[in-house]
Amino acid sequence: MDYRTEKDSMGEVQVPADALYAAQTQRAVENFSISGAPFPRPFIRALALIKAAAAHVNADLELLDEAKSQAIVKAALAVADGAHDAHFPIDVFQTGSGTSTNMNANEVIATIAARESGLKIHPNDDVNLGQSSNDVIPAAIHVAAALEIQDNLLPALRHLNAVLHARADETDDVIKTGRTHLMDAMPVRLSQELNGWASQIESGIERILNSMPRLLELATGGTAVGTGINAHPSFGRRLAEQLSELTHVPFIETRNHFAAQSAMDATVEMSGQLKTLASALFKISNDLRWMNSGPQAGLGEIVLPSLQPGSSIMPGKINPVIPEATMMVCAQVMGNDVTIAMSNASGNFQLNVMLPVIALNLLQSVTLLGNACRALADKAIAGFTVNADAIQELVDKNPIMVTALNPVIGYEKGAAIAKQAYAQSRTLKDVAGEQTDLSDEELTKLLDARGMTEGGIKGSGGGG
Repeated sequence: MDYRTEKDSMGEVQVPADALYAAQTQRAVENFSISGAPFPRPFIRALALIKAAAAHVNADLELLDEAKSQAIVKAALAVADGAHDAHFPIDVFQTGSGTSTNMNANEVIATIAARESGLKIHPNDDVNLGQSSNDVIPAAIHVAAALEIQDNLLPALRHLNAVLHARADETDDVIKTGRTHLMDAMPVRLSQELNGWASQIESGIERILNSMPRLLELATGGTAVGTGINAHPSFGRRLAEQLSELTHVPFIETRNHFAAQSAMDATVEMSGQLKTLASALFKISNDLRWMNSGPQAGLGEIVLPSLQPGSSIMPGKINPVIPEATMMVCAQVMGNDVTIAMSNASGNFQLNVMLPVIALNLLQSVTLLGNACRALADKAIAGFTVNADAIQELVDKNPIMVTALNPVIGYEKGAAIAKQAYAQSRTLKDVAGEQTDLSDEELTKLLDARGMTEGGIKGSGGGG
């Protein structure tokens, strides 16, 4: 590999000849050979958008030459679009402030802007004007998470919700055995089960939206320690306004720069909402696995789409791979939440010193959940088929339906009938006809499974 010599305040360093970055990035590459994983793409996009907005604002404030501003904006937007991702090689496990990656962005953008404009553009004096890593990196985490939630997670959740409601509409006539403690319970409609899941997703959307206002507050303008040293007094407000124009997301300047740089409470709050969503998705996925279990020795209520062979040794075996993958995503998100909370607690005085790992885990959670929701909707829920005969047989033999007779024959008599029906593998109606004075017509009415499902909360698709 060919190298060129670059200089910084510490002296000379050898940099790959074709690299767009310079000395400070190279030092970080050499120092942090830890995970091999750079910052995720949504973060680089957000960081570059901040640099573009800052150049625009600094020109408006007459602090930066207009020609330089235009060159920086053009270069930064190219970085935001992903044209130069290969030039952001620094490991995400690096200095806690993220200074290395901030300088990586400054150097790359300065190099591109200078080459294309013919102007001398300095990474610190021009691209980083009015900024510090200590306010830019926290802001980039907020921007990246907000954009990924808006562009990926929320659309995926709304899609999953729509698919659940559509399947509920299609299956409202399916009466199945309810289960509590994994044991037979009173019957429910499959639509009610699906609409219950949909309600969990709707609540997840509401929780995320409720936490978004804090995530939309940006630390930019606080510079080194929150006092705004070397930044114009209106820089933070104007940058947030410019970012809002670029992204169509209503970012605002933080209400308190000292809080915004020393703590990342908004990320902990949003991660908590993502953890709640993950626990809901885990439950939904696990229910699907149980309902699909079989085909002979399980519940066998539904058949999930056959996507791939399930075993390297057992021919014909098909596994519920999408629910399983979703459950693994959920476990990862729950672990990420612990990491984010611990990292936020590591704010010392005027700066949190675990910003990169917060970015890594929060953005991973958002992206994983969005992708998993789409897979769960399109490759599991949308295509499952119902084993109507098997479901009906289980309902007919369900001894717990005797609960509907309690007001007429009492609990003790009902328990005796249920035990006999189960022991003799007979229908509840047959045994109740022998053990009570109720007529066949009365028993038919009282043991009508559909009628037993009419209570509860009304929802779309006939779900109660």
